[in-house]
Parts: sequence; structure tokens; C-alpha cells
Amino acid sequence: MVDKPIKHEIGLHILVAEDNQINQLVAKKILQKLGCTCVVVNDGIECLEQLAAHRFDMVLMDCVMPNMDGLEATRWIRASGTDYGNMPIIACTANAMPSDRQDCLDAGMNDYMDKPVDIQRMIDVLTGWSGKLKNA
Repeated sequence: MVDKPIKHEIGLHILVAEDNQINQLVAKKILQKLGCTCVVVNDGIECLEQLAAHRFDMVLMDCVMPNMDGLEATRWIRASGTDYGNMPIIACTANAMPSDRQDCLDAGMNDYMDKPVDIQRMIDVLTGWSGKLKNA
């Protein structure tokens, strides 16, 4: 599925917070095919460290990770008072119940994708946010 040609050039620099190595590889490959660059981290603490040190256009955030989960990391980002405090954060999680989606939004995430990742859904979400970022 990931090896199919994708005809989109989104071109964002994305921080991927994901603890599962297979999901990391899948996300990285899809993002590269969409013309994006990415940095992958394993938990919310590493996510915060990367955001403090480097510039990203958005974060794809898993919700369930060790050390600091995605919901807590998002709350820290939103409360940080930094330049990146308002960047788009997209939940990318296996928690697919309506209440899980609401928990993500309540924590401060801007959008939601469930796993396994549907390539077309990722294209739609990233294209939409890319347009908003370019018009900001």
C-alpha cells in the first residue's frame, strides 16, 4: 500500500512522535512520498526536546507512548508560551472511539487520524493543514 505512487507534494517538516518502530517506518515512508521531511521521536519527552531545539511545521502525535504520552505532551506544548505553542498537532492513534477523539481535541490537538493510517486520510489532513499554514 505504501509503495503505490503518490502524486502529492505537500513539503512540510514534521515531527513524528511514535513509539512503535513499524509505525515509525510507515509514517516516515508515507511522509517522504508526500514530499515531507520528518524527525521521529519515541515519546513525549523527546518530542518536547526536539521542539525546543528545532523548527517544525507540525507534529503527528501518538497518544499512547512511554515516559510521557501524547496528550500530556500536547498540554505541555500548548502551555509553553513558545513560538511552537500554537503549531498544528495531529493525533495519530489506535484509540479510535469517539471519546478518544474528543480527549485529543480537549488536550489541544487540532486534528485526528486513527491507525492503521489510511494514506488518503493522511493526504487530506496534511494538505488541509499545509494550506492553512501557507495562508497564515
